[in-house]
Amino acid sequence: MASTLSRPSLSNAPSFRASRTTIQRSSDRLPRLPFHRPFVSSDLVWENRRSTRRFLEIRTPCAAKKAAEDRVVGEKGRGGDGVLRVGLICGGPSAERGISLNSARSVLDHIQGDDLDVFCYYIDSNLNAYAISSAQLYSNTPSDFDFKLESLALGFRSLSEFTTHLASNVDIVFPVIHGRFGEDGGIQELLEKANIPFVGTPSDQCRRAFDKYDASLELQKQGFITVPNFLMQGRKSHKSELSKWFGSNKLNVETGKVVVKPARAGSSIGVTVAYGVDDCIMKGNDIISQGIDDKVVVEVFLEGGKEFTAIVLDVGSSFNYHPVAFLPTEVELQLLGDLTEIDGIFNYRRKYLPTRQVAYHTPPRFSIDVIEYIRKGASLLFHKLGLRDFARIDGWFLPRVDIVSKDSTKFGKCESGTIVFTDINLISGMEQTSFLFQQASKVGFSHSNILRSIIQRACSRYSTLASYNDALPRKLKSSKQSGGFSQKRGIKRVFVIFGGDTSERQVSLISGTNVWLNLQAFGDLEVTPCLLSPSSDNDNQDGKENTLSRTVWSLPYSLVLRHTTEEVVDACLEATEPDRAALTSQLRNDVMADLMLGLNNQSWFAGFDISHVAPVQLSLGQWIKQAREVQATVFIAVHGGIGEDGTLQSLLEAEGVPYTGPGAMASKTCMDKVATSLALSNLECLGVLTINKDVRSKEELLNESVLDIWHILTEKLQSKTLCVKPARDGCSTGVARLCCADDLEVYATALRDGLLRIPSNSLSKAHGVIEMPNPPSERLIFEPFIETDEIVLSSKSANGDSNHLIWEGKSRWVEITVGVMGTRGAMHSLSPSITVKESGDILSLEEKFQGGTGINLTPPPSSIISEAALERCKHRIEVIANTLGLEGFSRIDAFVNVDSGEVLVIEANTVPGMTPSTVLIHQALVEDPPMYPQQFFRRLLDLSSKKSK
Repeated sequence: MASTLSRPSLSNAPSFRASRTTIQRSSDRLPRLPFHRPFVSSDLVWENRRSTRRFLEIRTPCAAKKAAEDRVVGEKGRGGDGVLRVGLICGGPSAERGISLNSARSVLDHIQGDDLDVFCYYIDSNLNAYAISSAQLYSNTPSDFDFKLESLALGFRSLSEFTTHLASNVDIVFPVIHGRFGEDGGIQELLEKANIPFVGTPSDQCRRAFDKYDASLELQKQGFITVPNFLMQGRKSHKSELSKWFGSNKLNVETGKVVVKPARAGSSIGVTVAYGVDDCIMKGNDIISQGIDDKVVVEVFLEGGKEFTAIVLDVGSSFNYHPVAFLPTEVELQLLGDLTEIDGIFNYRRKYLPTRQVAYHTPPRFSIDVIEYIRKGASLLFHKLGLRDFARIDGWFLPRVDIVSKDSTKFGKCESGTIVFTDINLISGMEQTSFLFQQASKVGFSHSNILRSIIQRACSRYSTLASYNDALPRKLKSSKQSGGFSQKRGIKRVFVIFGGDTSERQVSLISGTNVWLNLQAFGDLEVTPCLLSPSSDNDNQDGKENTLSRTVWSLPYSLVLRHTTEEVVDACLEATEPDRAALTSQLRNDVMADLMLGLNNQSWFAGFDISHVAPVQLSLGQWIKQAREVQATVFIAVHGGIGEDGTLQSLLEAEGVPYTGPGAMASKTCMDKVATSLALSNLECLGVLTINKDVRSKEELLNESVLDIWHILTEKLQSKTLCVKPARDGCSTGVARLCCADDLEVYATALRDGLLRIPSNSLSKAHGVIEMPNPPSERLIFEPFIETDEIVLSSKSANGDSNHLIWEGKSRWVEITVGVMGTRGAMHSLSPSITVKESGDILSLEEKFQGGTGINLTPPPSSIISEAALERCKHRIEVIANTLGLEGFSRIDAFVNVDSGEVLVIEANTVPGMTPSTVLIHQALVEDPPMYPQQFFRRLLDLSSKKSK
């Protein structure tokens, strides 16, 4: 994969400033609205301001708009055609909007079918409602959604008008809004007033459970042990009462450790640790001043406790409860040396980023009595609080039985310690590897099966939807079990391999998981997920024999759903340890038996569809021979290292195993960015330019004068500002802008000390946290940092309209990224994408995986780059791909001159990112006809059979 678009500078070219990329656009199947908004026909409107500055406002062409409006929900009444129409609502006003979009994408991917249609809606931060196309749901960020709503969505004048539309156009609503408005009863109350069926808990119960302070009072009332807490509300002084509270809980008023969190902001937004009364008040006031919430809960820090979370599924009928808790997950924080104790909590960053700061264990490493007590308590709490369909309940296991309560009459005391429930999540996260899917897969539910079971359970409460419960199981009966190497006839076998050694291995896990899940939708495929384990210290030597001895794990369904490759490996080792495997099997059977007590009474339940099998450990050599024997095609999703430098490709070719992506020679060339430039150096006459590069070893940086190296580099590359990046890594890892010798010294020190990250603003130009390669890269590439004119998002234009772009257009160069696909010598360029950055030069890990920033323009607006220049650009991209010998699919990062269409190549990525919101999916969606993720990945797989011999 490689990359982060670097920002180098041409020696004799104007100064540029780069932006970044992802995408989106589509206009299929929007529900009919009660009105039609007029639209401007121009693609993009320019408005001159102060000489060269321009305001750009996006508009969708009328033809595209008409196509969107023509694809509407059928006019038949509920139940008229036997197809259940589900209204999926995402977004919302909370800081968890980005996670809501990820959840909605995942739900959409896994529930659609011939018997069930999904129609998508979005609520923005101001509670404005929009109908959106399903394609738009693949936009990466909330900013991207909000920016394009005027052009790609159909808006409602009020929430009342929105619910009127829902009442006549969908059968049931599935809210996937996390935090405020989604879990606090807001959306539920709207739906209740309009008599619209919906999935999940009613509004009154949501309100009580969502507010952490009110929920604590309710839990006490219902007989549960709770964590001692204190409520700070508004800006009044709380010092006297808080000091008394510290004293009553035997906490030192100056150093006592507590957790400070908003009462109504989801499970992890704004959660922090404080020490003493003054620090507690300061951090509480910070939460209030930031507008997160005006109610703040202070809780005793449960020292020595072990955190867990449990999904509860209600398998009852109609209004009869039968809640069953799945196997809980233990949340283990891993403080890797550079984290302070004050940071040692399960916060938003650790929950949603693919880093090694947290690990999950399902089932938890607790005794059986503790696990069973957690399950019993979570199910009881679900029932007593009147929750419905599903929920996630968080808590702590405390080995010290007297840490929070000595009252033996309250629920929570068991022989091994105390169990305390702390947070109730009414709409649990539904990202592909979320707790919901991790725990459901442990007890036999695939993604599709658990989501459809939740919907079907909700349908059973509404007499108007009862007929659907006999129809929907048809989808579930076709689900396949996963794991092992079976020999089914007439089935094409696919091995998806991901992981590896580089710092991109966590992104590789996300890519591979996404590919695996999407390809499972095809009945003629049997898809096996496979992890290439990180090398051990003894495996780091070069050589074919050593490479072939690398470990590959063939994974069962449930073990794929992890955040890091290390966590997957640990889960595999746990699963193959006899005692642990026996315990998991016993607990799994107990949960399944509890579930069947309710599910046996449901006509819609078609059975579990995930088998319980052990992972299979093989050497890479054995794995390749296995692929040959079962005639499998290998889908390569290993970013960097042997997955992208031609090594894996050569080994597969030697055994005659087909695989996706370019061949060994092309992969080797593109992995070496200097070789890439040399291979393209003769194309200048065709409008293809390359960037000068200089390669340095880590040893040179550590042993020679940094000042001398800086002078040599800036003179050789003829640039005062440089971009540095690892030679074999990418995805923003280790990529930095260096403006002076001091910056290079900071970077070299980070390499020498093996830092996992460079703290924000450590360099002379403002920047975020820079995640560093682990282990540190041995070779580094230096390039001129190319500065292009910024394309900036501004909140208000001169005429008062919102969401417009400002672009000075002086240099006439912009940064693009573009996917290419096809056969060797006949590669096709997808539409390039321009990303409008809101800040910074290089995307951070947060920006990639935590909701992100940026507005994605795909295809680039005609007022930035003319259609003629864009066509010349795409032709040159195809020339680049064919010259490099690419085939299958790849991604090319470059700068383009908006007038001439000349292309300045940054790099070619032969195993590009394939995550749920990858640029390639966005670009595939603007093809004619559009390719949705499942069709896109199938197309890439099918191209492997057309590879050159």
